[in-house]
Amino acid sequence: MPFSLGYGTNGFADHPLPVALTLLAEQGYDAVALTLGHPHLDPFADDLDVQLRELRSRLDDLGFRIVIETGTRFLLDPRHKHRPALVDEEAAARVDFLRHAVDIAAALQAECVSFFSGILPSDTAPETGWQRLTSRVADIVDYAGRKNVLLAVEPEPGMLVQTVADALRLRDQVGRPDNLRITVDIGHCVVVEPSGVRGALLQAGPLLANVQLDDMRSHAHEHLPFGEGIVDLPLALATLAEIGYRGVAAVELPRHSHDAPGLAVRSIQALRTGWEASGSMREASGWLTQSTTAVAADPGTLTTVFATAGRRLGRNPLRPEADPSGVLFGTTTDHARGRFIGSLAGLLSPDDLADALLALYGGGDSAERRGVLRGLGDLASSAPNLPDAVVSVGLRVTTEALRTNESGIVAAAVGPFAAAHLDQHNWRHAVLKLVFMGISLSAVAGLRERADAELARMAGDFAAERRAAGRSVPEDVQLLLQPSSSSHTSS
Repeated sequence: MPFSLGYGTNGFADHPLPVALTLLAEQGYDAVALTLGHPHLDPFADDLDVQLRELRSRLDDLGFRIVIETGTRFLLDPRHKHRPALVDEEAAARVDFLRHAVDIAAALQAECVSFFSGILPSDTAPETGWQRLTSRVADIVDYAGRKNVLLAVEPEPGMLVQTVADALRLRDQVGRPDNLRITVDIGHCVVVEPSGVRGALLQAGPLLANVQLDDMRSHAHEHLPFGEGIVDLPLALATLAEIGYRGVAAVELPRHSHDAPGLAVRSIQALRTGWEASGSMREASGWLTQSTTAVAADPGTLTTVFATAGRRLGRNPLRPEADPSGVLFGTTTDHARGRFIGSLAGLLSPDDLADALLALYGGGDSAERRGVLRGLGDLASSAPNLPDAVVSVGLRVTTEALRTNESGIVAAAVGPFAAAHLDQHNWRHAVLKLVFMGISLSAVAGLRERADAELARMAGDFAAERRAAGRSVPEDVQLLLQPSSSSHTSS
């Protein structure tokens, strides 16, 4: 892998740090994400300098890279988790702690210091929270800059900075400093990111400085071992390779110290298996490069190049275990064609891109049409402010796709583009169409964000009609009946 696999020490809370490092090295990890505080490294210890020298020596012996994590729950306030936060009225203790983290990172030659915004107090307006956060982060950024230390803000479900878009907003507001980057937890992405794991990683792009790896379900902020949630691990790993990520990607299981040795073994096995499974996706990257080059040299080859993906890459489902038919998440070729569509934004003018989308969709077979729809999602994920001409054609194509009864096309039509641009009335009917067709709602991007009371009412009516007719009600209907019931528990 082009990036280093690590493990978070918050998942080894019952082991002394030297023992945890030894166990991780035995399993083939080559990095560690060190959470400051109890029980491994007290940032306020009297003998901190001695501990840091010993730790740096041990890391050198193991050949380990290191990132600093600052998510200790009760380090600063023994009664209130993660308090004080950067968005609280009084946050001097948090700022002081992050300065200590910067000093520690400098001493350990760490890749970065990862931090979060905190949960906005219930009596505080978002505007006030942003003012507090921006001022304090600017102070920490300046301090870290003098120490030559990189910072990485982590979006967390339920916090003021909840998505990659929020992290980018924060970076803009403090003047886009080069030493302020982004941490992405791939589990968080399925809970709060409208464009999912791949979209969030693409959006972070070259600003990605730290990655946390875990599984998660869409309705709850609960870190799970791989295979227990809905995260597409091969796709996440392939996307990291695609964007050229070369940093640390560490397993993040803060509530699983009771099984740390076993999970360390199973996690690296899952990561290696996921990397092997991502091979076809990485092969698609080669096709994408060649195809983009060909179209750049001769735009007239666009239709022919688009058609070659099926013969070159095959039609294997992207996530065979969860979606053996390829309906929900598409095939390897769907994915490659979608990325190709996304790359056209850098080659064609908005009007030419809109014309190309119409031509490829109108003249394509079902597989090529799925590729166009996936490509619209890729465009929406990487460029939230699409040109009007592209949005207009995208809506036309999406609306046409939603009129069909072909499950793969309908599933592809409810991706990130529909989440971002389809009006609420038509979006609700698109979601219910999936329920009518028996297609899992896991195909829907942005379901949690856009589900509303009217959709819940419509789903309730549908369920009542089914029961009155003596027919079963699809399990997915429950996801629509209580649209705001998602639970969030900070790690």
